[in-house]
Amino acid sequence: MFHSPIVGVNQADAIFAEDKWDAVVVVTPSLDAIEQQEIKLLAAHGAQVDKRVGKSATLLFAPGLAGGRLVISPVADIDNEYVDVRQYAKAARAGIEIAEQAGAVKPLLVVASSSDSRYQFARSVAAIACNQSLWQPLETRLATGLTPNIEQIGLLVEQAQDDSVAAEADAISLGQSLARDLCGTEPEQMSAIKFAEYCQQAFKDTVIKCSVIEDKATLVKDYPLLSAVGRCSFDVARHHPRVVRLEYVGVGEIEQSYFLAGKGVVYDTGGADLKVGGAMAGMSRDKGGAAAVAGVMKALAVTQPKGVRVVAELGLVRNSIGSEAFVTDEIITSHAGVRVRIGNTDAEGRLVLADVMSHLKQQALECESESAPQMFSVATLTGHVVRAYGGYTALVENAVARNMQVASELQQVGTLWGSLLSCHTYAQMILTELLIKTAPVM
Repeated sequence: MFHSPIVGVNQADAIFAEDKWDAVVVVTPSLDAIEQQEIKLLAAHGAQVDKRVGKSATLLFAPGLAGGRLVISPVADIDNEYVDVRQYAKAARAGIEIAEQAGAVKPLLVVASSSDSRYQFARSVAAIACNQSLWQPLETRLATGLTPNIEQIGLLVEQAQDDSVAAEADAISLGQSLARDLCGTEPEQMSAIKFAEYCQQAFKDTVIKCSVIEDKATLVKDYPLLSAVGRCSFDVARHHPRVVRLEYVGVGEIEQSYFLAGKGVVYDTGGADLKVGGAMAGMSRDKGGAAAVAGVMKALAVTQPKGVRVVAELGLVRNSIGSEAFVTDEIITSHAGVRVRIGNTDAEGRLVLADVMSHLKQQALECESESAPQMFSVATLTGHVVRAYGGYTALVENAVARNMQVASELQQVGTLWGSLLSCHTYAQMILTELLIKTAPVM
């Protein structure tokens, strides 16, 4: 798994530390907002020579600064009330790419602060964006052996701060890199079996306990709906389903427990209700929910919050087509004992999640009186969401979550971190889709 570590630097003179850093990347809304006087002077001089400085990401020759390289990457339109912290992310990506192209391997990232509350996490968001920009698909890394040149990213933090800002950004980046590897890799290199193996390797020697259920008899007995989705895949040894269980238990008295269910359909043909008309393309990424949950657990392995327990189950299965495939009108009894009539085999995600959530619910009930358990399902239920909201994640609440305003809080946090979320009930989402479908063409 590729990842450029983010380390905190709280010494202003680090911009001159040529033995440690070989470029300085400044993300700032304006040249006047640059807090380091030496950098501000160099940038002002550069602007007199090159009118692009302060208007687009630009590399300046900077004798005396680390590596002799100074990249000024402006944050555009910061005062526009309709924009958010993603402006900082965009500028950071542009800056780090120039630094890499210039030959830097250990750039120091300097982010100009802002008094606007929208940008309170701008420093962390910029650092995370740098790592996102450097990530390359696992297929590319395996085929070429190449990885980005950047070995480490320094993040300049304020004197009063400790290393926690950079450590938090690094943990999130590490989780994102794992999630991207798991979700974005093609279906043979990231089958259910290889997905499980990748998780085992990722959590080896960490505080996360990782176990895998692979026995067919156990899967059929304890995960009957999931096994129905994967029934046809049992005929092919390399396509067998898996359930990955991950558990984190923080030190101290457990005050809060979270249970996460991840949908991991490693390839979705639609089953007997076959996807047609090109709709099957991209279905190797129907495992995004499981990948995201694994990423969360990877971040927890680094941050190790106290008093928290997090249990995750990832249902990994291939929805194959063939003579053994499950079909519409079958009635299958779930792990929870509920008889389910199959209405469409391409609605397989809810079947995978139902069994996984049933197991998690049992565990949640066991600690209900002790640690206020909450349960979340994470899935690429893309059809309705994309039609209703486009490329944003939807938060769909039940009545209990709505009373607790869980989605609203998550939506606010997501906005501050540049990860926008749409907060509506499932009924509202369907209504939005229907309105879009029936709107008159202008």
